[in-house]
Amino acid sequence: MLQKLGFLPGFNKQVTPTGAESQWIEGQNVRFRYGTPEKIGGWNQLGDDKLTGAARGLHHMVNKEGIKYSIIGTNRILYAFSGGIYYDIHPLVNPSGTAATNFFSTTNGSPTVTLTFAGAHNLEAGDILLFGNASTFTAITNSNFGASDFADKKFMIASTPSGTEATITMPSNETGSGATTSGGITYFQYYHVGPAEQVGVFGYGISQWGGTVTSPRTTTLNGALLNDNFGTGGSGTSITLTSTVGFPTTGTNYIQVGTEEISYTGVSGNDLTGITRAVRGTTRAAHSNGATVTNTSSYSAWGQAASTTDKVAEPGLWALDNLGDTLIALIFNGECFEWDANASNATSTRATIISGAPTASRDMLVSTPDRHLVFFGTETTIGDKTTQDEMFIRFSSQEDINTYAPSATNSAGTQRLADGSRIMGAELGRNAIYVWSDTALFTMRFVGTPNIFAFEQVGTNCGLIGMNAAVEVDGAAYWMSENGFFRYTGKLESMDCLVEDYVYDDLNTTSNQMIYAGINNLFGEVTWFYPTSNSNVNLRSVSYSYLDSTPKRPIWFTNDSTLFTRTTWQDSAVFGLPHATQYDAGDDSSFDVVGNTDGITYYYEHETGINQIRSGVTTAIPASITSGDFDITQKVVRGAATNLGDLRGDGENIMRVSRILPDFISQTGDAIVQLDLRNYPNDASVSSSLGPFTVSGSTDKVDTRARARAVALKISNTAVDTAWKLGTFRLDIHAGGRR
Repeated sequence: MLQKLGFLPGFNKQVTPTGAESQWIEGQNVRFRYGTPEKIGGWNQLGDDKLTGAARGLHHMVNKEGIKYSIIGTNRILYAFSGGIYYDIHPLVNPSGTAATNFFSTTNGSPTVTLTFAGAHNLEAGDILLFGNASTFTAITNSNFGASDFADKKFMIASTPSGTEATITMPSNETGSGATTSGGITYFQYYHVGPAEQVGVFGYGISQWGGTVTSPRTTTLNGALLNDNFGTGGSGTSITLTSTVGFPTTGTNYIQVGTEEISYTGVSGNDLTGITRAVRGTTRAAHSNGATVTNTSSYSAWGQAASTTDKVAEPGLWALDNLGDTLIALIFNGECFEWDANASNATSTRATIISGAPTASRDMLVSTPDRHLVFFGTETTIGDKTTQDEMFIRFSSQEDINTYAPSATNSAGTQRLADGSRIMGAELGRNAIYVWSDTALFTMRFVGTPNIFAFEQVGTNCGLIGMNAAVEVDGAAYWMSENGFFRYTGKLESMDCLVEDYVYDDLNTTSNQMIYAGINNLFGEVTWFYPTSNSNVNLRSVSYSYLDSTPKRPIWFTNDSTLFTRTTWQDSAVFGLPHATQYDAGDDSSFDVVGNTDGITYYYEHETGINQIRSGVTTAIPASITSGDFDITQKVVRGAATNLGDLRGDGENIMRVSRILPDFISQTGDAIVQLDLRNYPNDASVSSSLGPFTVSGSTDKVDTRARARAVALKISNTAVDTAWKLGTFRLDIHAGGRR
């Protein structure tokens, strides 16, 4: 007898498949709209270029001439995207440039070029240098590298052998006889942003308790390290570096690669010999060719190495906003810059530091409509980074981003919050600014003179997990905390979540600043992209349907597709469709930086088409959804047993499924229909006989031979040009006895 299948919207991962009867339990690349599951929309790469580093900030704005800009801040470079072109607008430490003489040293057969500075360079591995035009170049003695190899090009610093030396890596080897130190050029130094990832380090210093490294030397791996006990390439007890200059050569010494500490007992050329992996309480891991290596042999410290990760290296984040046509860009825990998007040469100018503004802040936004520039977790003394107070707030005078000293003639001011150890983030709401510490929620409301802003604590034990883990939509704030999901609509609510354990049991809280929340207002969704416990980058997402959810039935769904990993997200308000970024740590083919080792970022437009288009290549977006188990029992009608199926049954009887009648509200291409069978809750499910079944838009029925106590329905697709929205399936079900 035909039986309709009906399932509640959203996933329930808090129970077993058997316990989730009449519910969906898992899927990927699907959403729920009007209570019905469907495959998500496609996305298309914007522009042809791959950006340097990991995107950690994304902001959309429109100038008064109607020109739209997408501002993308990676952990290395600040870009403005407009008209299909990426413009480098990153601020320079030395905007006029610095002339360098006797600057270059090369070695025949090597791509490494050593730069010798006149004084301390204050560079780190991964920082960016831009070289001036050819007119500022003087030839390098006995080198095949010439002006065209350096002029108007950006290079990533590969290592810093000393405080006055740094290395870069050329695309090819030196073929001349090399030079002592000669040649010269004008260089421009980019402001430092930070690492692509957030990782744990050991102790109060890098590795020892209370420790600091004395005269650290850095270089890079010349070859990959596998997750084994061996050296370069998975063999031997030696590690090959780009350079061993400055590394201790006698006794037992140490290096750090990522979060792993490695000891060595000798140096031979560019090889560290006698290595032992994962020492000082660290964990062995795989490291890619070009990974940064730091000498951690010389310490000023108490005690021995810490055995657990208790310190976190903060990542390179951006806070982005605009005051009219002026972009405001803050480097996390650093300086704040402005960029005029309305200037006639907007796409050829760079952001510049805001005069008078704080120089170390955790977050920033523009308060509207009152137009104050507000800094969170900032300095108590402007310009003195040592006075940064992570619970301190400072705001500018109204419409004046250069004035911060309060007086009787302006509206500048300050406030320190009380509950928490640091401000984690802030979000502009409809009637207030929401400010989160690591433990509490505050509101900040513009009230005018004399107080300017009124502050109120409206929640406790509900702190924000990461700077970008909160959004506001339709007068409600949604955020992710260390201990669950919350909402504030004038009152604080802990949100019921049927996938909570799935998320939090496999969440890397050490990389909490990687978490990014975004709104897709086309479908009424809030999505959090987050790193799993074994990753420092975002690999999963969890979504909440704020339009379709009800108090009795909140709709949540998850996605673990490797295609749908995003580091930032912006809704459709400016460009009409959502935009997002994806980070690929294993691809260094940046379009604009020579010697990039920090991975690259793709920039996408979402909800366009039904495929992924990246680098001109179209690939499928596989999607699937799986129900919980359903079963049947013998109904008793008017005192007589019948064979009518009841999907709410208790599994007393074996069911026989002979036919499937598919039903899709809309379908493009073929879908795959599968029945997963099991007789007992602890059994592994197996696919029904004759299945899985390929179902086209013209398929009326599918004959099957399914026999089990419990059956689950799975719908999926794997091919390009495929999309579907589920209707109401029917199964021909018969009771088949108890055995």
